[in-house]
Amino acid sequence: MNRIHLLSEQVVNQIAAGEVIERPASVIKELLENSLDAGAKQVRVGFRAGGRSAITVADDGWGMSRDDALLCLERHGTSKISAAEDLDGVRTLGFRGEAIPSIAAVSRFTLTTREHDAPSGTRVEIAGGKILNVQEVGAAPGTTVEARSLFFNLPARRKFLRTPQTESAHIHHIVTLHALAHPAVAWRLQDEERVVLDLAPARTLAERIREIYGAEFFQDLVPLPESETAAARVSGFVGRPGVSRSTRDQQHVFVNGRPVESRGVNFALLEAYHTALMRGRFPIAFLFIEVPSGAVDVNIHPAKREVRFRDEYAVRAAVTLTVRRALEPQVAAASVQPMRLVLQPTTVDAVPAPVEQRLPLAPSWDTEHRALSAPLAGAPAPTPATSEPPRPTLDVSHPASPDDWRVIGVLGQLYVLIESAEGLVLLDQHAAHERVLFERVLGQLEQGAAPSQRLLIPATLELEVRDAAFVREHMAVFQRIGIGLSEFGPKAFLVDALPPWLPSRVDLRQLFRDILDEVRAGGSSLSKLRLGEDAIATTVCRHAVKAHDSLSVPELDSLLRELRACDLPYTCPHGRPTMIQLSYADLEKKFGRRG
Repeated sequence: MNRIHLLSEQVVNQIAAGEVIERPASVIKELLENSLDAGAKQVRVGFRAGGRSAITVADDGWGMSRDDALLCLERHGTSKISAAEDLDGVRTLGFRGEAIPSIAAVSRFTLTTREHDAPSGTRVEIAGGKILNVQEVGAAPGTTVEARSLFFNLPARRKFLRTPQTESAHIHHIVTLHALAHPAVAWRLQDEERVVLDLAPARTLAERIREIYGAEFFQDLVPLPESETAAARVSGFVGRPGVSRSTRDQQHVFVNGRPVESRGVNFALLEAYHTALMRGRFPIAFLFIEVPSGAVDVNIHPAKREVRFRDEYAVRAAVTLTVRRALEPQVAAASVQPMRLVLQPTTVDAVPAPVEQRLPLAPSWDTEHRALSAPLAGAPAPTPATSEPPRPTLDVSHPASPDDWRVIGVLGQLYVLIESAEGLVLLDQHAAHERVLFERVLGQLEQGAAPSQRLLIPATLELEVRDAAFVREHMAVFQRIGIGLSEFGPKAFLVDALPPWLPSRVDLRQLFRDILDEVRAGGSSLSKLRLGEDAIATTVCRHAVKAHDSLSVPELDSLLRELRACDLPYTCPHGRPTMIQLSYADLEKKFGRRG
């Protein structure tokens, strides 16, 4: 009995379709590439139910004759290449001839096309890869493709599709990427009856970015200088130092006009930012790389998402050099800004921030915010002449309870020397105060629902399409941590309240980027404490006493008492130790008193 048999053509097509068509966004990606290769100047995309129910892509490109319309339905029927040698210099977005037959194999498919000089067009109807009807019709010049009931004949694949909101966000992302890559093309994206994008042809990339993401977002970007090496020409925009994400979601890389993923380019970006970026953070980038067509291989992934450069080292070096040149004046400007608060014996106020980020708050905010640190008893009032911002102070309103720990001095205006029954303890005053403030704020949150303070003037926040869809779906998560949020448009939200543990001058966009990434990583079931920990840790770090801040003995005693009352007194919120102990036994060994 023969065990080997040939699969039917229908099954072969469905298997091949699984490599190319992963979800509705994959269908739209392939159709957009065909439209752009056909010279389209206007592309319209529509879909229903996240692309499950129907997808329509219409363009005003060259169109096809009746014979070409039928040939494009055959696997590997293409006008892009004709010989194996052509793979070494692919200049088009598509070239394999797999997209149309793959889509037709897993949907109810209709292709309507007409050449510009033809008196009529052609319509082809297919269901699950079988041609049902071919007829001559009246049609506008160009090509319109409709794919309905995606994966209707593959129920197993259909079960793996996500919610309509998630699939819609992927479609928005794909269309946005192609709109960025081709600013001269007009784009219209319609979700059900709602127009999501309606973009006229743009003269420059900057105009297109501003149109999609908003002027406020564009202000955080730095243009890349004109740069061309033997290996590559690099252009685009990157985020200024301090603007970052905890994932690479907003790193958009284009090679010869094709949106791609490249680990090498991602590493080059990190190398360019170097110390201008915190560890674990990733820059925002709109990076366009032009290389000779023979110097890049785009035929290494079924969906053409990845590319391989012939000389990857040279391309990475070109990216690093170009981005570093763009950042140098930004880093230099940032380096002259005051980075440390000089502490005064007064109460805590807001953390310094750029004036344009200032959010006016209700008067009661200051009272709640001062709860981070109580005022010094009997502290002298600040003189009007002082120009330095006030500092947080330690609560010494109650005398330190006597115990076996005694402050004996301060080393280097940072390390507190403490005598204990076991020996010598070295205390980092900044790390210790961070831990005290951190647990104090968490304790306040644990007592009930996350408090929030209404803003006098609500702030408008505009996000990219995918982030906006995610926020809309997880609105309750933000409310759980005390952020008052409501929809204010397709991609805009109104923020009318913030939790009191945030600094009064907060960068809302960066805050939302951080929380979005946190929720994506941990899920919407995260507690309000878990979601807020990073922001709280950052806030108390800025409020805590710093190195070289001179503290009195009562203040040191109070700090020590509060630290020893903490649940985790031995590390700060960032994981650094707050104290190191040298026992009498260790000291005796150092001095040779014990073998």
